[in-house]
Amino acid sequence: METSYRDDRQIVERLGRCRQLRREQTDAERRLWQSLRGRQLSGVKFRRQHEFGPYVLDFYCPERNLAVEADGGQHLEAAAAAADPARTRYLEARGVRVLRFTDTQVLMETEAVLEVIRQVVEEPSPQPSPKGRGS
Repeated sequence: METSYRDDRQIVERLGRCRQLRREQTDAERRLWQSLRGRQLSGVKFRRQHEFGPYVLDFYCPERNLAVEADGGQHLEAAAAAADPARTRYLEARGVRVLRFTDTQVLMETEAVLEVIRQVVEEPSPQPSPKGRGS
């Protein structure tokens, strides 16, 4: 099931929250954004702190339907640990692929994290089967 990047809504409901999160980036988000902004990674556009349905994604690439999340320490707490899988299921049900990295991975292994993102971004898009072939 493929939907628009706002989950078929025409308005941004959490614009103030998105703007606040952009101003208050974590060190890991800031580091990733320096490499993702301006189509620097494989020529694709990423948006930061982007609203998608009821969630605000750290980074979203609409061209590849890809979310990149930099998870800080709060994601180790019980509430977030329970909520993250539900969030991922919601996004995946809408055709969004989700990559999660810890802040520590982003800060200590930046090039390895960027390489994983690059590989996913550069994967060929699945082509529909020619009419009459396949399922």
